[in-house]
Amino acid sequence: QVQLVESGGGSVQAGGSLRLSCAASGYTYKIYCMSWFRQAPGKEREGVARINTGGGYTSYADSVKGRFTISQDNAKHTLYLQMNSLKPEDTAMYYCAAGQPYVCYSGSWSPPEYNYWGQGTQVTVSS
Repeated sequence: QVQLVESGGGSVQAGGSLRLSCAASGYTYKIYCMSWFRQAPGKEREGVARINTGGGYTSYADSVKGRFTISQDNAKHTLYLQMNSLKPEDTAMYYCAAGQPYVCYSGSWSPPEYNYWGQGTQVTVSS
C-alpha cells in the first residue's frame, strides 16, 4: 500500500512561484510512475507532469512546459513540482499520483491508470 501526502500549496500572484511536495511511503524499493495532476472547479482532472522513478524519464503537459519542473528525492521518498511563472489558469487542486511504470509512457494522461492518490493541495494564482 502506498500513501501519498501533498504539501506546499498556497496563494500567489501571477508570475510567482511555488514548490509542491509529495511525501510517499509504503513503496520503498519499487519503481513507479509518479505524476502530478490538477483539477479546477467544473473541469476534468488533467495531467501536468510525470516521472519514472526508476530511470528519471519525465514528460509535461503542453500548458506547463518550460514553467514547471518535476523532480524526485529518492532518499526522502519525495516528489516535487517546481512551478514558476504561474498564471491564473494554473489555479486548481493539485494531486500526486502513483501508477505502474509503463503509465509514464502512455500517450494520454488517464487518472484510472493510477493506483494511488494523495488528498491534494490547493494552488490559487491571482492576477
